[in-house]
Amino acid sequence: MTRPPLPAALAVVALGGAAGACIRALLLQAWPIDASGFPWATFAINVSGSFLLALLPALPAVRRRPLLPPLLGTGVLGGYTTLSTWSEQTRGLLAAGDTAVAGAYVFGTLAAALLAVVGADRLSTLAQRVRFDEEEGDL
Repeated sequence: MTRPPLPAALAVVALGGAAGACIRALLLQAWPIDASGFPWATFAINVSGSFLLALLPALPAVRRRPLLPPLLGTGVLGGYTTLSTWSEQTRGLLAAGDTAVAGAYVFGTLAAALLAVVGADRLSTLAQRVRFDEEEGDL
């Protein structure tokens, strides 16, 4: 499969990113975060986004369509997950003196996201992942 033309790839990344960011905003609004509590909504968003991103190579429909990886991976899931919110919420927890909660949030998110990636990775073969990486490139 050939790479999609750059203008088309950029367009689907932009559309996907907007959709992912809107989904994240709706979820964060539906489950507001208490300033001194564990940010469960952002935690769930980042862990589920990690799982879904790692799952893409296992999906034949994604592997067969050159615009789906940049749309879903870089676009939707890039807009959906959020390192900046994770960082800011950690800063807020530390500023409030909730060091234990901040530590649990930082290391819990990392551990859960890595476990999600390992779980999703097991749903695809090495050959599928290599082919996916070759086709998607650095978008």
